[in-house]
Amino acid sequence: MTSSQVGRTLRCTGVAVVTALIAVLAWSEVVHERSSRRRMGADDGHPPRREAVVVLGFRNRGTRANAVNRYRVRAGLRSLSPDAGESVLVLCGGAVGGPVPEAELLAAYARRRGYAGPLLLDTLSRSTRQNIENAIPLVEASDQIRIVSNSPHAELGRAYLWELRPDLGARLRRAREHRFGEVLYMKPYSAVRGLGALARLDPGIHDSEGA
Repeated sequence: MTSSQVGRTLRCTGVAVVTALIAVLAWSEVVHERSSRRRMGADDGHPPRREAVVVLGFRNRGTRANAVNRYRVRAGLRSLSPDAGESVLVLCGGAVGGPVPEAELLAAYARRRGYAGPLLLDTLSRSTRQNIENAIPLVEASDQIRIVSNSPHAELGRAYLWELRPDLGARLRRAREHRFGEVLYMKPYSAVRGLGALARLDPGIHDSEGA
């Protein structure tokens, strides 16, 4: 093979790799955008008297919030409604990957980001289902509930809430965790993992856009 042929082969390979990468990223954006809209309660358009924004923690080995948990806190903070009569940030996660409960790491980062409002912590849960189970008594007094994580994981959390407490599922509203192009490097992995978990929970998930 001549040097020019090698060059053409490398260029073609490079184009194929870039095209495949773009396709994967575009697919993951679509997955996240669709998940961000699913399994909500009916929105009457009225601002909440009291809202709860539930942030699901991610396995954290150190004593400071990692990149995934920092993103989730930022998404949780921007999901707080400025029109709510009262808002509470509910942070979930036990010490699964390190010595400090994820909820405490989330809380510390929220304070560093300037959040001065009320916090409620679940420091014991070790799975997404336990996150939701332990959050239930913390959100029962709220008339609107937003669950924040990466979008497919947040959808899984909403699915568990519908299963465990349909009356609270009816209070679910869309959070603001999904932004086009944000944390793009995280989205393919979380799309695959989230869709797998949702498929195991509900094999019909791909056939429905609704709750």
